[in-house]
Amino acid sequence: MNVCELAKKYGPALGRLLIANIFIVSGLHKIGGFAGTAGYMASKMGGLDPMLVKILLVITIAVEVGGGLLILLGWQARWAATAILLWMIPVTGIFHAYWGLPADQMQMQMIQFQKNLAIMGGLLYIIAFGPGALSLGKDKC
Repeated sequence: MNVCELAKKYGPALGRLLIANIFIVSGLHKIGGFAGTAGYMASKMGGLDPMLVKILLVITIAVEVGGGLLILLGWQARWAATAILLWMIPVTGIFHAYWGLPADQMQMQMIQFQKNLAIMGGLLYIIAFGPGALSLGKDKC
């Protein structure tokens, strides 16, 4: 088996593992630090009702952990990638809006913004090409 064949066979599964990892780990950390994360979200979301912030946090955890696991397993991966991509659009704009920040914060938030754009690119690959051969789902597209 040559390098190209190996990449085609194992690349999608490894790619799913790598992209799913960031969402699963992030979601699990949000569960463990629920109150702190809710406080951070409230500070970024301009005076939303605390109960609404908690509801949005639960939705975020479900998207990250649930979507991440689906992508990892390759089951309904296109739908999971689509859901995460759509969720990332407002999240990236709200939490990583680097423009207008003080210089000491701008660089880090610009890096986080660009990282999210790169992740969105990976999600688009899953949406376009499916989960690959080593997955629990059938590739129907």
